[in-house]
Formats: sequence, structure tokens, C-alpha cells
Amino acid sequence: MDLDEISLETEEGMERAIEFLSQEFSAIRTGKASPALVENIDVVAYDSHMKLKQLAVISSPEPRMLVIQPFDASTAQAIAKAIQESRLGINPAVDGKVIRLPIPELSEERRKELVKTIKHIAEESRVRVRSCRRDGIEQCRKLQKDGKITEDDLETSEKEIQKLTDSYGKKIDELVSAKEIEVLRV
Repeated sequence: MDLDEISLETEEGMERAIEFLSQEFSAIRTGKASPALVENIDVVAYDSHMKLKQLAVISSPEPRMLVIQPFDASTAQAIAKAIQESRLGINPAVDGKVIRLPIPELSEERRKELVKTIKHIAEESRVRVRSCRRDGIEQCRKLQKDGKITEDDLETSEKEIQKLTDSYGKKIDELVSAKEIEVLRV
């Protein structure tokens, strides 16, 4: 493995941390109905774990209502159970083959809880980014120790990895700020 591969691998890991953050943020409700709130919930169906979006059509006919129509009516109870067990705090109403999710207005207290959750998820992403940085730097130091790169190459690559870390940290901060504004908006 050379320095370019290490740099690319490090950046890909950091990009996955940002994707994780975006996916987690899409599941945090902001008072309006969005299929993204539930589409990635894990449902136990057909003796395996599947994402809700693989089992049903999710629509938002009203601003405060989600309607889930399972492809197979026998999965409706499993879907309802998965939604109840998720951290959304929404009780599904099973109506035959259709599941309705009324999205209640967020209280001020709930908004503050969501901001704490946002910050916790963001910190998990920051830890992932720092872990990628650590791994990248360790690989570079191993190359230097093995005599494959010079001390100057090591220093340059460490600076490059730190720049990547800083830029991805900034992206995390931007995503957090945008989501906080979305949650706190009344």
C-alpha cells in the first residue's frame, strides 16, 4: 500500500462517517411527516432483518401523517412493532393492510431532547472521523518504519490527513447546525 492508497482509504472512511450522520439525521423527526423518518427502520420479517422501505410503500398524504402500505399484508404487525420499538416515539395505527403514523407537534422539551440526540450522533461521527485519521497515520508511520517512505513524506502525509480530518469535522458541524435549526424552528 502506498501513500495515495492510504489517503484515499482514509477519505473514504471519513465519507462513510458523513453518510452515517446524514442517514441518522434523516430519521430524526422535525414535526413534519417525511418518509425518510421511517424508511431505514429494521423490521424482522421473513426470518430476517429488512429495511422498511424494502417491505412497503411509504407516503405522506398530509403534512402530519405517514401512510405505510406493506407489499405483503402479513408483515403489517411486524412493521408496526418495529416502529414502536424505534426511537421515534410514534405509535402506529394498523388499519387492515395500511399503517398510519400521525406525527404530533413537537413540544419545546422534546425539541431540546432532539438537539441533545443530534449532538450525540454528531459526536459518534466525529469519533469515526478521528478513528480514520488515526488508522491512516498509523499506516503511514508503518511505511516510514519499513523504509518505504522518508521522514518528509511521513510529515507531509500526516498534514494531509489532518487537513482531511479538519474538513470533515467542518462538514459535521455544518450538518449539525442545519439540523438544529430545523428542529428548533417552531
